[in-house]
Order: sequence, then C-alpha cells, then structure tokens
Amino acid sequence: MSTEGSSTFFQGCPRILDRKRVRAFHRTLVEQVTSGRTFTCLLTRDAELRRMNRTFLGHDYPTDVLSFPTGGAALGDIAISCDRASAQAAEFGHALEAEIEVLMLHGALHLMGMDHQADRGRMARAEKRWRTRLGLPGGLIERTRVRR
Repeated sequence: MSTEGSSTFFQGCPRILDRKRVRAFHRTLVEQVTSGRTFTCLLTRDAELRRMNRTFLGHDYPTDVLSFPTGGAALGDIAISCDRASAQAAEFGHALEAEIEVLMLHGALHLMGMDHQADRGRMARAEKRWRTRLGLPGGLIERTRVRR
C-alpha cells in the first residue's frame, strides 16, 4: 500500500521531537488504519491552532488537534499543537512522540467520518482498539470521560 500523498510538516516544534518516529507513525496510520487513504499532518504551535480554530470553527482558543476532512481521495488534513502535546505528555507521563501519536490517531479517525460526540461510542471503541494494536497510551476520549 502506498503512502504517497501523505505528508507530515513541522512548524515550530521542539528540536528534541523525534521527527523520524512521527513520520513513521503517520505511514503506519495510512497503511493500517485508513486503508491507504492519505492525509496531511501539520505539527505546530498553540498560536496556530488557536488561529485555525477561530478561523474555521469560530472557537477563540487553542486546542490539541483539529481535523479537516475533504471527502476526496485523500482524507484531509490534521493540525496538532506541539505545545499542547508536550503539556499532555508530561501530565500523563509518557513521551511527547507518544502523545502526538495519540492525537494523530484521534484526528485520523475524525477524518474517516467518526464523531465521538454523536456516534454512541463508535469512535471511542475504534480508538481504543487501534491504541491497543499500536501500543499507544490512553486516548483523548477516555481522558475526557475520566475528567468529568
């Protein structure tokens, strides 16, 4: 299965971030999770996620991950805040790269049409199944439920 058409871009992320690992995980998602459908992933700063969130969704605050499905041959685009990922990795006691992988998986599931706010647990079950297969720590949906 080709991952051609998928790209990972880094804009303002810490130098310590293992970019090779993040790119390899992106390829893994395309090969295993999205059935060969490609997507682009931008890893950037809180300020850029805030700008995108405000511009495209009308929410004036930064967030950890945004997904923009296109509905075409390529699934769309994901944006991840390295600032949020770093803070969340520290909070949950795992590597920055692991947190980015959790966020990228979450975003990819959204690109595939899943919506944890309206799908009666379908996305939560899929995210948990994929996290287990891919050896990832706890996911976003589980964290949200625990904090409530």
